[in-house]
Amino acid sequence: MPRNSLLIAGGLSAMLLASCTRTAVEEAAAPAPAEEVVVTGTRTPGSAAEQRARTADMAQYAASEPMPSPAPPPPPVMAMAPVGSLAKRAFMASSDRRVALPGYYQDVGRDKFTTVAENPFKVAREEPVSTFSIDVDTASYSFVRASLTGNALPQPAAVRTEEMINYFPYDYAAARSADQPFSTNVAVFPSPWTEGRKLVRIGIRGYEIQRATRPRANLVFLIDTSGSMNAPNKLPLVKQSLSMLLDQLNGNDRVAIVTYAGSAGTALEPTPASDKGKILAVLERLGAGGSTAGAEGIRQAYALAEQNLDPQGVNRVILATDGDFNVGITSQDELKGFVERERGKGVFLSVLGFGMGNYNDALMQTLAQNGNGAAAYIDTVGEARKALVDEATSTLFPIAKDVKIQVEFNPAAIAEYRLIGYETRMLAREDFENDKVDAGDVGSGQTVTALYEIVPMGGPRAIGDLRYSTPAAQRQTGLGSEYGFVKIRYKTPKSTTSRLISTPINRAVEVRRFEDAPRDARFATGVAGFAELLRGGKYSGTMTYDDVLRIALAARGDDGFGYRSEFVQLVRQAKTAASLARLER
Repeated sequence: MPRNSLLIAGGLSAMLLASCTRTAVEEAAAPAPAEEVVVTGTRTPGSAAEQRARTADMAQYAASEPMPSPAPPPPPVMAMAPVGSLAKRAFMASSDRRVALPGYYQDVGRDKFTTVAENPFKVAREEPVSTFSIDVDTASYSFVRASLTGNALPQPAAVRTEEMINYFPYDYAAARSADQPFSTNVAVFPSPWTEGRKLVRIGIRGYEIQRATRPRANLVFLIDTSGSMNAPNKLPLVKQSLSMLLDQLNGNDRVAIVTYAGSAGTALEPTPASDKGKILAVLERLGAGGSTAGAEGIRQAYALAEQNLDPQGVNRVILATDGDFNVGITSQDELKGFVERERGKGVFLSVLGFGMGNYNDALMQTLAQNGNGAAAYIDTVGEARKALVDEATSTLFPIAKDVKIQVEFNPAAIAEYRLIGYETRMLAREDFENDKVDAGDVGSGQTVTALYEIVPMGGPRAIGDLRYSTPAAQRQTGLGSEYGFVKIRYKTPKSTTSRLISTPINRAVEVRRFEDAPRDARFATGVAGFAELLRGGKYSGTMTYDDVLRIALAARGDDGFGYRSEFVQLVRQAKTAASLARLER
C-alpha cells in the first residue's frame, strides 16, 4: 500500500478510536434516566460549563487507560467522598475498575469555622459572676471524628470543647415533672492536669416527654440540592438520614419538603407522616446540581411552616446542607436577623451539616443558635441513627428554651476560675435577668454538662496580684463552705417569662481524689482534656493523649451504644494523625 494511503488509513483509525472513546465516556458519565421531582418555580441542573469540564476531565483520563466493560455501580452511600482528580476519582470509585462513573463534587481545605479565643482565667474578686447560654449542639465532635478518621488533626477552630463533652449522654438524676423540667447535679474534684486546682462539674438533665403524650410535629425538611451536594456523603446521606427520622414520627405528624439550588421551591406539600411511601418517593427522586440559593430556601421553608402552624404542637424547619450558600443573600448577619425575627412566630430551626472540604460550620452555627435550635454534623449513617433515631425526641421536642446559667464564685474561697468551652455562648451579666435575650434550648431527656476550672485560695494562680488591688472579701457567716452559687433560668416552650432554679456549690459535693469523683464527671473531664489538646493545649497543663486514654478507659462505664469506646479509638488516632490533611489530585 502506498505510504500516503497508510497515513490516511492510520489517521481515520485514530479518529474513529477517539470518537468511540469519547462516546463511551459520555455515556458512562451520563446519569441513569430517572423521574425528576418537579419543584415549584425551578429546575436546576448543573451548569453547561461544569458539564463540559467534567466530560473533558474524564476523557483526558480515559485516553490514558483502556476502557473496561460495564459493571454495576457501587452502593449509593459511602463514609467519605472520593479523592484525587475528578476523572480519576470517579474511575477508581468502582472497586473492580470496570466502569467510568460520573465525577463527584470535591473541595479540600475550604471548611469555614469561626475562630474564637479560649476563655481565660478571671480573678474572682474582680469578676465573681460568669454567665452563659447552654449548648446542646454536637456538630464539633462529629467533624473532629471525620477529620481523625481521615488521619488528619482538625483545625483548632473546629473544636468546641462544650460540644465534645455534650456529645455523650450522662446518667444524671431524672427531672421530677414538667413543671420543674431540670435536675441539677454538681461535683467538685481535683484537676487531673494542674496540681492544686479543682474542677467544678455542673450537670442538668431535662424532663423526658413520653411518646404517647408528646405534641404533634409540623416539620419542613429544607434540603440543599445544589451541585456541591453531589457527593456520596452529602445528598445520598441526607436521604438516608431523613428516611430514618420518618420512622420516629407518629401518623398525625406532618412533613413537607422544600429544596433549593439555583432557586428554591416546594417539592412536597404538607403530608401526614402516615403516608410514608409518598414522602420517601419524593426524597428518593431528588438530585444535585446548580448553585446554592440557601436564603431563598430558608424563607420559603419558614413560610410553609407558618402556613401550617400548630399552636399546640412543635413547628420546626430541619435544614440539611453543607452550608455553601452562593446565590442571593449570603451574609451571616442578614440571615441571623431573619431567623431571629422568625423564631418569635413559634417556628424552631435545626441544622444538619454534611460533607467535608467546603463545609460552612460558621454559617450553620449562626443559624442554629439564633433560630432556637441545635446543630448536628452527620458524617456517617451511624451518626444519623444517633441524632435522628436514638435521640429523636430530644432532637425534635424541646422541654425548655432560652436556658441560661449564671455562677457566682465566692471570692473568700476562690482566687480564680475559668469556664472550659462555651466561648460562642457567653452572655453579659445583665443578660441573665433579661427575658428578651435569646439562649439555648434543651430537648426531652437531654443532658447538658459544663466544667469550670477553679483555683482555691492559696492554689497555683494564673494571674498575679496587682499592687493596688483590694484584699479578698471577708468570709460571710454560714457561707465559708461554699465555692459558689449556681442559678439557672429557663422558659417553657410556649412561655415568654423565665423561671429560676438555684443550688450552691459547697464542700459537701467535693471529693479529695480525682479517682473518687463520679464516673460521668471523670469521663467528661477526659473529653474536655482531649478537646483542649486539639485546640493547642494552652490551659491543659501536663495533660497528654495517654492521660486522656487512662481517664477515659477507667471511666467508660456502661456503653450500650459504643460512643465512649469510639472516643477511645479517636484519641489513639489523634496520637498519629497528620497535622494537615493531604491534598490528593
